[in-house]
Amino acid sequence: MKTKKAKFKSDQLKKRKKMEELHRASQQWKSMLRFMEDEMIFIDRLLNSYVFEPDTPNLFERLQDYLNRIQESKSKKSLIKRYISNHESHLGGMLECKDAVCDEEYYRKHDKLRAEVMDFVNEFQDLKSEIFNYAGGILKKRKPETKA
Repeated sequence: MKTKKAKFKSDQLKKRKKMEELHRASQQWKSMLRFMEDEMIFIDRLLNSYVFEPDTPNLFERLQDYLNRIQESKSKKSLIKRYISNHESHLGGMLECKDAVCDEEYYRKHDKLRAEVMDFVNEFQDLKSEIFNYAGGILKKRKPETKA
């Protein structure tokens, strides 16, 4: 009887540790998304500013395309944040699992969510690089001050 209890406690401890790892990963994802939120605000302000050479061909269209894509990223980020919160709220259910199949379902969902988060992060990084590369080439040049 003692060994059965000891095994149960050991299994519960392992599950709790694994659950904490999954929770920690979820917290890291949320932190990355919060940082990306700040980047999105900066990029939005940059694209809506008047720091670009006005005679740049297709400037308005290009900036509008970037603004639309940033808005799409904001929407997707909000959706992913909800997925993460939902995932976190269900992690406690791991302790209720009585078999490996149930545990595996949590791990599978976690891995799927991780892939979705990382795909989104990579897509945003690509968009950010594209915007910065474009914007860096068309910023207004400050005219040198002349001494009188």
